[in-house]
Amino acid sequence: MATRRDFMATGLKAVAATGLAPVIPVFSKGAPPGKPFGKASPGRRNFEFEQAFGLGGVAIGNAFRPTTDQQAQEAMEGAWAAGVRYFDTSPWYGLGLSERRFGHFLHNHNREDYILSTKVGRILKASKSPPKTMWQQPSPFDYEYDYSAEGTRRSIEDSLQRLGIESIDIVFIHDLSPDNGDMKDNWTDHFKVAEKGAMPELTRMREEGLIKAWGLGVNTVEPILKTLEAADPDICLSATIYSLIEHEDALNRLFPACEQHGVSIVAGAPLNSGFLAGINRYNYSTNIPEGFLEKREKISRIASAHGGDVRTAALQFAAAPSVVSAVIPGTRYPEQARANVASMKTKIPGDFWEELKQEELIAAHAPTPG
Repeated sequence: MATRRDFMATGLKAVAATGLAPVIPVFSKGAPPGKPFGKASPGRRNFEFEQAFGLGGVAIGNAFRPTTDQQAQEAMEGAWAAGVRYFDTSPWYGLGLSERRFGHFLHNHNREDYILSTKVGRILKASKSPPKTMWQQPSPFDYEYDYSAEGTRRSIEDSLQRLGIESIDIVFIHDLSPDNGDMKDNWTDHFKVAEKGAMPELTRMREEGLIKAWGLGVNTVEPILKTLEAADPDICLSATIYSLIEHEDALNRLFPACEQHGVSIVAGAPLNSGFLAGINRYNYSTNIPEGFLEKREKISRIASAHGGDVRTAALQFAAAPSVVSAVIPGTRYPEQARANVASMKTKIPGDFWEELKQEELIAAHAPTPG
């Protein structure tokens, strides 16, 4: 049996033989790069994905607008056909809808052929009046926060039933963060519960072999830093924090701390909820920070001058740091799933990245592909 230190590499060895589907370079017609993803350093307690590119489950859970079951199925089929073998979901996404859809798709595939992560922190309860959230036409459930040991066990058992599979690889403690509108400044109270409940319980479950790894899944830096000091996580999902448009805090504070503790990062929402794909929405909100539209336009002009596009640059940028083990954009369309994979195999000229640094559009010390 693979240990928690090496299961990412082992879990996808069989997939490596098939490789990603053929792709068409966007920036250049030259040969695509080998692996644009960071690798784990020897002896570190993090994970090395053979193909470090996944599918996030937010859109599959009907974020912002409805997605039909057929559309969700086709999106997942498109991702699988393109070579994606890492899938991330959560009970929160669509109030259980995303997990059910992923389970319906994944139960038709061999369990050893893919890696799955989901989350804990919310318990779902049947309700005739689901709360108003970002989810459109969600499952008929309400939720309550529970970061206790008992709540963590129950959450995982509930997820396994919704997914219809027998195991989960990675578990992220979800939304334990000051940007959570339900918590705000009270997030530290919930953190204290998780510190005594969810964190040691997930460590026990890892030691029991029920899961292979755990960490935090949040949209801010501070909760991950606190978790590194309070417990023994393996891998953390950092969403919206490290992207082409905004990345200094993660680069300066989060990544060095994770490197020090031997913890790897999954980069979630690398397109900032569609903003870097051209949608006027930023991090799940229509409130776009001042100056970001202009900054995106400048990056777009430079990308166009090099024969490319912002989305491709953004996906590869998020994957470049050595501490980043995987990048997981979401989609509700098979064409987009294939395009995202193609973007990760496209060769981007070094002059493009140098120009972005010269124009101070990305940090001078930010890692870049190649």
